[in-house]
Amino acid sequence: MQGVGLSRVDPCPLHPASSTPLEPSMTRRAVYTGSFDPITLGHLNVIERSSQLVDELIVGVGTNIDKQTLFTADERIELIRRMTDRLGNVVVKKFEGLAVRFVRECDSRVIIRGVRSLSDMEAEFTMTLANRKLDADVETVFLMADEEFSHVSSSLIKQITSMAGDEEIARFVPSEIIPDLRAKLAE
Repeated sequence: MQGVGLSRVDPCPLHPASSTPLEPSMTRRAVYTGSFDPITLGHLNVIERSSQLVDELIVGVGTNIDKQTLFTADERIELIRRMTDRLGNVVVKKFEGLAVRFVRECDSRVIIRGVRSLSDMEAEFTMTLANRKLDADVETVFLMADEEFSHVSSSLIKQITSMAGDEEIARFVPSEIIPDLRAKLAE
């Protein structure tokens, strides 16, 4: 791993859910999917921590058909890249369709999911069961958001930005994206 200070641990010779041998030189790659509209400090916390667990972390920017987005997919990708360039092992890509299919297209078997609360866990549990039916070889790893971010959501950001000052908004999103957020909400 790059710049992490942890010793490299070789992967298990067999993937636990299959009889497919893993190559010892295989890159440990995980995929963190979401809409990231906009990226929050909670998202960034999960990205930073996940990037320390793998050789390569792919952040998959998708479209949630149940949500109306503020930023286009390309704009969200740009915001995430600006916030993660310093990490070195994070790649940001757009995807459409099933997350589990995107994970396989990325040559990975691991989906990272960030959870903030018990209600998040319930929804994530349902999605994980569906993903396992779609591809039993793809595993989901849950990372709890750090306590200080457990209440942060993209929906909350959209609700409070027009009423809060930059210092207040910076408690929820990276300060570097506040001008982008304000400009988008002013449209």
